[in-house]
This record gives sequence, C-alpha cells and structure tokens, in this order.
Amino acid sequence: MDKLVERDPAPRSPLVAAPALAVQFFLIPLAVIGVTILVYLGFRSLLTDQRSPQDYLTEIQTGGTTRRWPAAYELSRLMADPAVRADRTLGPALVKAFESAKDDDPRVRQYLALALGRLDPPLPDRAIADLKVALHDPDSEARIMAIWALGSSGDQSVVAELEPLYTSPDAGIRKMVVYALGALPGEAQLDTLRTALQDEAPDVRWNAAVGLARHGNRDAVPVLQQMLDRRYVEETVTRNARPDADQDPVADVMISGLRAIAALKETTLRAPVEELSQQDRSMKVRQAALEVLKVMG
Repeated sequence: MDKLVERDPAPRSPLVAAPALAVQFFLIPLAVIGVTILVYLGFRSLLTDQRSPQDYLTEIQTGGTTRRWPAAYELSRLMADPAVRADRTLGPALVKAFESAKDDDPRVRQYLALALGRLDPPLPDRAIADLKVALHDPDSEARIMAIWALGSSGDQSVVAELEPLYTSPDAGIRKMVVYALGALPGEAQLDTLRTALQDEAPDVRWNAAVGLARHGNRDAVPVLQQMLDRRYVEETVTRNARPDADQDPVADVMISGLRAIAALKETTLRAPVEELSQQDRSMKVRQAALEVLKVMG
C-alpha cells in the first residue's frame, strides 16, 4: 500500500482572493459611507425648512397647539432677514396674527411681538396700540417682548407708556424698559435713565448708561468706567461663557461700555481704554478698544 503522504493545501491564487479582499476592504466601507450620507441627507431634508413667512402665519392661525408657537418662533427668526422685512404686506398680517393671539399660548405672543419689533419703522397701523395693550399681558416674558418691540419702533410717543413700568419689582422688566427708553429718540426719558444709574440691578445700570450715551449725556461716564473693569464685571455677571456658542457675557458687557464711550467720544477714559487694547485677554475686547481709540483720535 502506498504510503499516505500528508499534502500541503494548494496555494490560493491571488486572482481568486482579490474579489473577497475587494468586498472586505472597499465595497463594505463604501456601502457604510453611502448609508451614512443618505441618513445625513434625510435628516437635513427634515431640518431644512423652506417655508415662507406667509406659511408660518397660516400655521400660527390654523395650526394645532403644539405647532403654533414653533411657527411663531421660526417667523421671528426670518424677520432678522432684511429681504423678508422688505415685504410691506407682511406687517399688517403680523398685526392681525398678534391680535388673534391675545388668548393663545404666551410663547406665541412673545415671538409675534419679537417679529413686530423687527419690522422696519414705522410700524403698521394698530401695531403700536396692540403692543401697548400687551404691556399688561399676564405673562412677564410677553410683556418684556412688547417693551422691546416698542423700543425698536422709533415712536417717541411710547415713552409715556414705558416710563411707569420702570417701577416694576421685576428686574427683567426694568432692564428692558431702560433699554427701550435709551433706544427711543427724544429727551423726555432722560430723568428716568439717570435714576436707573442707581438701580440695584447691574444690568439695569449698564443699560441706563448705554442709553444715556446714545443721547450724548455724560452722566453715564462713571458707570461706563465700571463696565471697563474686567474684575468688577466678572464678579457681577453670573452667566458663564459657552465655548460651543462663541459667547462671552463678560466681554459683551465690556464691549457695550466701549461702544458707548465711543458714542460720547469720552477722552477722560482714554487710559483704561488703552490698557484694554493692549492687555485684555479677550481679542474682541482688544479690537473694540482699538476702535474706540481711533474715534478718540
């Protein structure tokens, strides 16, 4: 009997192995990438909303409870676009929607007030009257948005409606009232702004100082100088910077103070402005300080 000899398996041809390798190392990863791209595009198609302002207005007026306030929010975001604001037919429709929302979800009223405030002045007929009514809304956030919208209207006649609200115990209301008074033209509100320089809430004092600077009033200078003191502002501001959102509330306060100083051309504060332009750790603050120095000459 022939001796059985153990034989090695025949070597595999590279040509035979190639298709398997191609499937393992190329086609499967390619398929995974393709599926990932399809999923991504699917989500993008869901998130990308091509609806017009009129579409959102229709949803606000006819949509369900859970759809009206998101539509109002998206509409208020669209109003930041000058091309959208250029549509003069949009104002009256916004006023109508705002009137219809008086008993709706407070968030609908908030975002519609924000949308009205973003219209280019002058506001449509009845808008000012409706926003004045909203100053007595039971929801404080809706009142704050109405105050902001009136401050953005450029209508000097609303000063008389806003000034009494400064006596509110709500610091958020006072802060927005002072901001609105500072943004409006005229001098009737200057006494209230001077009073607000002594407010117990730092945000209110800062808004008062910036508002007075807009009106060329130097009573704001002591508070503006405090706004340039990083250590003071850091001890006062309770909000933290968000690294994912490129927001630094301390820097925002300081930059607001710097811009107000530029509006006044307050050369007595040149020294702290120069120091910020050279030593502050925020490059945005440094840049704002350099711009102020240019204005000062």
